[in-house]
Amino acid sequence: MFTEMSTTAVVVTAVAAVMAGFSGASIFFRAKFVVEPLAQYGVPQAWWNWLGAAKAAGAVGLVVGFFVPVVGTLAAVGLVLYFAGAVITVLRARAYGHAPFPLVYMAPAVAALALTW
Repeated sequence: MFTEMSTTAVVVTAVAAVMAGFSGASIFFRAKFVVEPLAQYGVPQAWWNWLGAAKAAGAVGLVVGFFVPVVGTLAAVGLVLYFAGAVITVLRARAYGHAPFPLVYMAPAVAALALTW
């Protein structure tokens, strides 16, 4: 439950949720800094809303995890896997300079996961 988490875990999880939510919203609103690289990587436009929904679901899951810890843990795992897939996609597209961006979004999800264990 919320009170059982350390302050650090709460803050890191909240940051992870905000970042994942922002990233999902950036796809939904077709932010140029997100959709142009997706097109360059060869990600089909038909997938974009699903990718945004996955990030949004992860963000909501992290927040729900304050009250139902298993949901938060599963959301963190899902976000880590999502952003690992994003890194692989960037590397397959040989856009090596872009690889740090999904890692920045993955880092708080990894930290939240580590702090909940």
